[in-house]
Amino acid sequence: MEKMPGVRAVLFDAYGTLFDVYSVGVLAEKLFPGHGQALSVLWRDKQIEYTRLVTTSNDGAHYQPFWDLTRAGLRYACKRLGLTLTPAFEAQLMDQYRHLTAFPENIAVLQDLKARGLATGILSNGDPAMLQAAVQSAGLVGLLDYVISVDSLRKYKTHPAAYALGEQATSLPAAQIGFVSCNSWDALAATWYGFRTLWVNRYALPFEELGTQPSHTGSSLRDVTLLLS
Repeated sequence: MEKMPGVRAVLFDAYGTLFDVYSVGVLAEKLFPGHGQALSVLWRDKQIEYTRLVTTSNDGAHYQPFWDLTRAGLRYACKRLGLTLTPAFEAQLMDQYRHLTAFPENIAVLQDLKARGLATGILSNGDPAMLQAAVQSAGLVGLLDYVISVDSLRKYKTHPAAYALGEQATSLPAAQIGFVSCNSWDALAATWYGFRTLWVNRYALPFEELGTQPSHTGSSLRDVTLLLS
């Protein structure tokens, strides 16, 4: 596997990369038997669609925090699937999203990167309160030098200004930053921006057909340690 020499910091996407966005499907299945998986997928798709809509429309004038877009995506998905979302069900699902299941290799990978003297961080669409709760719930406190939210920018990824936050926080040029994402659209945009990218293809999916490939492709977060060994 080709290496990534010169990388001094590794930034991770949060939702879908460190935290399993589809883990909410377990609770969704209990609340809406037979619809849990469909709800989790449509909820996620609509959440991301809303980030793009509010970023590109009227130069961001319609920005809403990621938490609000997550709630809006849930409400839409339930309506689309014909499910009755009671206030109690909504509260349970949103609380579950605040404490998503973390992928099992997270801690070991971050510990390894820290032991190598590399800076580590999150660069995420999530708003600060969401990220703080997720990091604490996953036991990642102390393993991240940076928890970077686009909320201060009021523009979501894939806007280039969102990726620029990584350079600003680390004081490093893009070429010295490794960026890890399980979301192919995120890995592509980060590659276009200039980061050294690892797309973690957990679900054996094809990459985006837009003429650019990520710097590297793997199947778990552990691959980033192989690239830096």
